[in-house]
Amino acid sequence: MSTKNATVELDKVVIKFAGDSGDGMQLTGTQFTNTSALLGNDLATFPDFPAEIRAPQGTVPGVSGFQVHIGNTEINTPGDIADVLVAMNPAALKANKNSIKKGGTIIVNIDSFEKRDLEKAGYETSPLEDNSFEGFNIIESPITSLTRESLKDSGLDGKSIVRSKNMFALGIVYWLFNRPMEQTENFLKKKFKSKPEIINANIKVLHDGYNYAETIQAFSSSYTILPAKVPPGTYRNIMGNQATAWGFMAAAEKANLQLFLGSYPITPASDILHELSKHKNLGIKTFQAEDEMAAICSAMGASFAGALGITTTSGPGLALKGEALGLAMITELPLVVVNVQRGGPSTGLPTKTEQSDLMQALYGRNGESPVIIVAASTPANCFDWAFEASRLALEHSTPVVLLTDGYLGNGAEPWKMTKLKDLPDIKPLRIDGTEKDYLPYAREEDTGARKLAIPGTKDFEHRIGGLEKENLTGNVSYDPENHELMCRLRAEKVEKVANFIPEQEIIGDANTDLLVVGWGGTYGHLYSTVSKMTQESKKIALTQFNYINPLPKNTIDIFRQAKKIVVCELNRGQFVDYLRAQFPDIKFNQYNKTQGLPFTTIELAQHFDNLLNK
Repeated sequence: MSTKNATVELDKVVIKFAGDSGDGMQLTGTQFTNTSALLGNDLATFPDFPAEIRAPQGTVPGVSGFQVHIGNTEINTPGDIADVLVAMNPAALKANKNSIKKGGTIIVNIDSFEKRDLEKAGYETSPLEDNSFEGFNIIESPITSLTRESLKDSGLDGKSIVRSKNMFALGIVYWLFNRPMEQTENFLKKKFKSKPEIINANIKVLHDGYNYAETIQAFSSSYTILPAKVPPGTYRNIMGNQATAWGFMAAAEKANLQLFLGSYPITPASDILHELSKHKNLGIKTFQAEDEMAAICSAMGASFAGALGITTTSGPGLALKGEALGLAMITELPLVVVNVQRGGPSTGLPTKTEQSDLMQALYGRNGESPVIIVAASTPANCFDWAFEASRLALEHSTPVVLLTDGYLGNGAEPWKMTKLKDLPDIKPLRIDGTEKDYLPYAREEDTGARKLAIPGTKDFEHRIGGLEKENLTGNVSYDPENHELMCRLRAEKVEKVANFIPEQEIIGDANTDLLVVGWGGTYGHLYSTVSKMTQESKKIALTQFNYINPLPKNTIDIFRQAKKIVVCELNRGQFVDYLRAQFPDIKFNQYNKTQGLPFTTIELAQHFDNLLNK
């Protein structure tokens, strides 16, 4: 007779799924995340993909991970280290040795710890037998063999049976944290609707994993995390790239324009193309170009023809788009360029996150070529910043670079769904056909932007191209003084955007001992760290920048009130160098990390304490 284990209530927990790139850890983590979101937990995720496309199976470079942080309180990061690690092989265990807290639970697929498996991971002996993980709660589960036993009469081939072992592991974790299985069952039925034998097999294995966890004595208790208290509304779990795509769709609707995306596939930006391509029923046009240059040029052509033109890429692709972006700038066409940043230079760390493209976005074009730069700061608000980037481009007739990053693009969190009627209208700067004596490069007094005429509009034809324009007429001009004037006017147009954006906000007391400055996707870790230190009565505050060029008008006032300032970013110091150039009289400290990983709250708190105690 079995005794039902006690259920312990937790405020929050961090779980990491890790295995070979073919073990389905991203799918497993996503299913656990979606189920937790439906239960009302707040959460944040961090998928960690292997950089090598075909790393040798069972090796450390081939490890794929998915970390999720769920709680009944506000969650802003995927967690520094995990409370529970699911390791499907020795390589996954080795790669994540420092990612699990002391005393945490490690569920290992013991079937994958044979001598050959250990050798491929670089182990001479099993780490489970040499005290390497002393102090941890190790659960040795024969996941592969139990999956084979579960499906021995399924009629599936051996490879398909073994491929189902991730569902067995998910069943174990579902029991451990009292998660229902219905959401995953529905997912499987939809995903494999034409293959009922696959549906039945995966559902059976999922339940067998759950029952296995319930009957073994290794787990002293199961756990539950109650729903988080959040403002009322309709929520859904959303990834940053998906939110970006939806933000563009909303912007096109509010601007009453057709949306066109010209894109070339590149990690980690490709999912924006994938998402938008699903919505042809909304009149959205997507074009997978032959290269990065064709992608941006097609988006520029769509913009010239009157659509909302978008192009997406990551760091190396932005470098290739540089010349065409300069063309969009000098022709003063509205265009949004999304850069989902990754570790560089060159191919660099294609599946890892970094903030290393800020200087490229600001200055990576020939000549005097200013464009608007904005940056998203959470997976959910990628929606808001895609919308805002579109508004700025259309209402100011200029290209906008939207910076996200791999952490934001692939990460997920609950998003309070926005109703279209609650979003502001976007008013593209266009001629209405009644203007007299139209001059293509005459400028609006408040914005400094020119009104666009859709090509072919009678009496509004004009010349367009990459050569310098004569002021007002747009005719080709080599006049030195005119060139200087046009460079100044184009720069002033971007500077005037500061009159149409909100002032910079500060979280905490402006007269603080230490002001933490961040930009873009570092927000969650910086906010969590500063909030905790504030609760400890430390005089610390945070300001996180989303408007990069131009900066909000009150930026200097915020900086002048703080005793010390530290700028934190995932690069060698690009934003702090930009701020030093803008405000040479202000002293900025800096804290940087270039490991392809987000900050941790532990390292941030230690550095902030050191600055406060100096």
